[in-house]
Amino acid sequence: MALLSANPMDAMAAPIFRSAGASPIATPSTMAVDVEVVLAVDVSYSMDPDEQALQREGYITAITSREFMQALRGGMQGRISITYFEWAGPYDQKIIVPWRLIDGPEAADAVANEIARAPYRRASRTSISGALGFAKPLFDGSGFRGVRRVVDVSGDGANNSGTPVAMAREDVLSAGITINGLPIMLKRPNSFTMDIENLDIYYEDCVIGGPGAFVIPIREREQFKEATRTKLVLEIAGGMPERPVVPAQAANSRHNNPAAIDPKQRNAIAAILRPEARSSPRRAIGGRSVYRPWCNGTAPAGPPDPQGQSAARRP
Repeated sequence: MALLSANPMDAMAAPIFRSAGASPIATPSTMAVDVEVVLAVDVSYSMDPDEQALQREGYITAITSREFMQALRGGMQGRISITYFEWAGPYDQKIIVPWRLIDGPEAADAVANEIARAPYRRASRTSISGALGFAKPLFDGSGFRGVRRVVDVSGDGANNSGTPVAMAREDVLSAGITINGLPIMLKRPNSFTMDIENLDIYYEDCVIGGPGAFVIPIREREQFKEATRTKLVLEIAGGMPERPVVPAQAANSRHNNPAAIDPKQRNAIAAILRPEARSSPRRAIGGRSVYRPWCNGTAPAGPPDPQGQSAARRP
């Protein structure tokens, strides 16, 4: 069944990919799960083919990993629901895997195979706001009832098209949905594009939100699998990192609100994630959240000046 936007501009935009494909595999009635996860994956032209392949492989290996299965079994229900879509411009979103139930290795392998079979594509613009606006209503027709609902956004740039990302974020958060981020920071910022140097800080200031929201930046190609696995384990296990920006090789995680999660579950999260080297917490530039002024508009290029402004703009 197709998912159609109520926005009349959709009819004027091309391309529009909004087919939801097959119906969810589970049960006609609403099924209780530990968490409902929407994976929103950037396929804009700024993502080169190698990065796209690494990004997709990261999700495939994470979903089928031993750590993922351990986190899954540690939940109250022992199952989650998940859907995976790709996004670029304001009206360019395509569901690759509709809502699926993952309750064990076989179901996880099936979801991974669906992701792997999908043809690669690339498209113009980077509209995080469009991705968030598309993700929110997906929960209404999921066929599942999660204790938590999470939108998981991965991308390599700031919002440069569509409505301001702050508006879209607040709309999602108002529904009780948490937004986590996986900013991809492999390239040096280009003065002729809208790339920004501290994309992880931009994501923290403008994109993520909700209970336990966090960002895991990817700064090296070798971190794709580790970062994606860490992120999914935290989301499934319900862990809140001690800081909102988490290294890709996180060795630990714990709730900011100890009463909100059982200590045994918190210890299980730490045991699942292998102890590895940890980078330092990110430092706010100039002691403040420098990208926050950009959240209510499309971001200019380059690092902010003392007034948080920059004149360059992607063509």
